[in-house]
Amino acid sequence: MRFRHPDGSTVHLAYCTNVHPAETLDGVLAQLRDHCEPVRRRLGRDRLGIGLWLAADAARALDSDPSALRALRAELDRRGLEVVALNGFPYEGFGAEEVKYRVYRPDWADPERLEHTTALARVLAGLLPDDVTEGSISTLPLAWRTAAHDTGRHEKALRTLAERLDALEELTGRSIRIGLEPEPGCVVETTHDALAPLSAIAHHRIGICVDTCHLATSFEDPHTALDALTAAGVPVVKSQLSAALHAEHPHLPEVRTALAAFDEPRFLHQTRTATAAGLRGTDDLGEALGGDTLPDASPWRAHFHVPLHAAPAAPLTSTLPVLRAALTRLIGGPHPLTRHLEVETYTWQALPPELRPRGRTQLADGIAAELTLARDLLTGLGLKELP
Repeated sequence: MRFRHPDGSTVHLAYCTNVHPAETLDGVLAQLRDHCEPVRRRLGRDRLGIGLWLAADAARALDSDPSALRALRAELDRRGLEVVALNGFPYEGFGAEEVKYRVYRPDWADPERLEHTTALARVLAGLLPDDVTEGSISTLPLAWRTAAHDTGRHEKALRTLAERLDALEELTGRSIRIGLEPEPGCVVETTHDALAPLSAIAHHRIGICVDTCHLATSFEDPHTALDALTAAGVPVVKSQLSAALHAEHPHLPEVRTALAAFDEPRFLHQTRTATAAGLRGTDDLGEALGGDTLPDASPWRAHFHVPLHAAPAAPLTSTLPVLRAALTRLIGGPHPLTRHLEVETYTWQALPPELRPRGRTQLADGIAAELTLARDLLTGLGLKELP
């Protein structure tokens, strides 16, 4: 979905396909048929943006075979779909029964991360629509905090990537940018944590991907965070529109019971609370619920991407207000801070059983409802939806 900003620029809205992960190119093609095109049809649009997640095997297949890349591009066109952004955070196995800490490997100290991201950049350059010259790729925020990491090695890898992206633009005329995506528990947990490494790299192709669920989980104020990025000259390459799970009164037994329904085994649900002494947290929701590990005098937020249009039932809610505030700052000014927006609710099948979609039809309905909410937020900020 495309929108015209009052300044005349085009803002792209997509949804991320990691909600129906596939490890192979055949699986990606099936996604387009079984999920993405049906969502487009529900929205009544001739064209729908998707933020592709390409696992390592699929990325290698496309990067090594120009005919396969051309075939994917043709299939996108045939189904009324377009790609201006990729999700390069998960490397592989995002559809596994247990993802948890695996999603942070390989990290930016591992040469495989550099090679994978380079391949994604080449693929994206070949997938961009004919009238689009800029693409974006989100990636993990260097490493999980307990990984044996070397800041110098991370920075060297990202500088090498920037040089490769420069060369790619000279060759193709397409500008691809990379955004580190701050996430609780990682070396770069917050937007503030991103300032030092990104300032050290100081390259216009390497910036930040602002995920509004992660922003909220870390209790960051959107305006303060985005103002600091702007002041530091750090580009917002992309923003993922998502909402976290919020518990206003975590000390109450009924709130604990409601939260326990979201403690599932597949993904990591980092949980945080803001205290007078600073941010406190656990790696997973189950740890927070298990005894006195996390103070409960103040609200808790958990890294659980809940559907944008359907906040959990009381006594829980979502951090949709944080998303709204972030989007107002990102898009509502005289010029957009980013032109790539992506709805990223990948946890539909991890919701409590009674909230999960039953089959493809309900899933497509839910994704379409999220995109409709995002569209309404954008038009409310003065953007005009384009055909």
